[in-house]
Amino acid sequence: MGLGMGEVILILAIVLIMFGAKKLPELAKGLGKGIKEFKRASTDIQDEMDRTYYEEDHRTHRPESGERVAKETSSKDDAVTVESTTESDTSKT
Repeated sequence: MGLGMGEVILILAIVLIMFGAKKLPELAKGLGKGIKEFKRASTDIQDEMDRTYYEEDHRTHRPESGERVAKETSSKDDAVTVESTTESDTSKT
């Protein structure tokens, strides 16, 4: 699957013939910068995905305080109270 030594030499010879010896250092420099930028962007994306996953994982599995649980419970109690009031109002009519 990989490139052998003969194939690498052939590719370099073709590049040398196509672009010339004067242009080759410029091309190598540009290629190096492009690879460096690609690696940096790839690392940034991976770091952002890891950070998002870590934040979501901790937010959903461990409440930071009892406050979040209390808010959810009180909201459910309010909903039950509203429903029971609505049912009693309709049964009176």
